[in-house]
Amino acid sequence: MATVHYPAIVERGAEGFGVSFPDLPGCVSAGRDLQEAALGAEEALSGHLAVLVEHGDPIPAPSTFEAIERDPEIDEVARLLVRGERPGRAVLLQVSIDDGLLARIDRIAANRSGFLAEAAREKLAAMG
Repeated sequence: MATVHYPAIVERGAEGFGVSFPDLPGCVSAGRDLQEAALGAEEALSGHLAVLVEHGDPIPAPSTFEAIERDPEIDEVARLLVRGERPGRAVLLQVSIDDGLLARIDRIAANRSGFLAEAAREKLAAMG
């Protein structure tokens, strides 16, 4: 995965804050407060990029803040640069794993590689 940064617009809504990405229509986040909305934006961005890659859709290059015009109909409160993970190409990897552990994985996961990759992402995220 490669780290990318996209500009996001934070707007005030009736019940909190919303975050949208001008370069990625449909990629949005929301929260009761500004911090919650901003934290959710990173997850929304990475998820959106993963879906684009999964469907074979092109990933647009991020715009600069200066290139994004202000919309007078939006109560814009901030612009953020949000970090996301752009999925890379799959790499074939040979690993050794205890057969009992592998059997447990196979009982709950339809895809070993996907399960192990997700477990690695979760562990890395927990480590900071």
